[in-house]
Amino acid sequence: MARRLFTLDEANALLPTLRPMLMEMVEARKKIVEAEPDLWPVLEKAMGNGGGKKAGAVLPHFEIIQRNVQTITGLGIEIKDIGAGLIDFPAEREGRVVYLCWRLGEASVAHWHELDAGFAGRQPL
Repeated sequence: MARRLFTLDEANALLPTLRPMLMEMVEARKKIVEAEPDLWPVLEKAMGNGGGKKAGAVLPHFEIIQRNVQTITGLGIEIKDIGAGLIDFPAEREGRVVYLCWRLGEASVAHWHELDAGFAGRQPL
């Protein structure tokens, strides 16, 4: 399946939908870490394969995260850091695929980076 590529306008247009989901995920993650600090690394690894059944009291928070992860990734957006609300939108820039990078708290998508550069390689648009 071909990767969806976003324009800057498309990415920015999705922010009003994404912000509340990411805020909900950040808060749910915080509650999991507060309740069971050793459980978060296990849950984070299990999210992609349906694991995490031992979550107990934190299961409702895990389910919020799982639901929002599925919704966001289903749009073609990559979640890079749940705790920071950091996401990447695949995009085309100067004929190559890059990421438009956005973090919860930023007003709009205003940065990009190469596929292998990560957050540290962010550059202003």
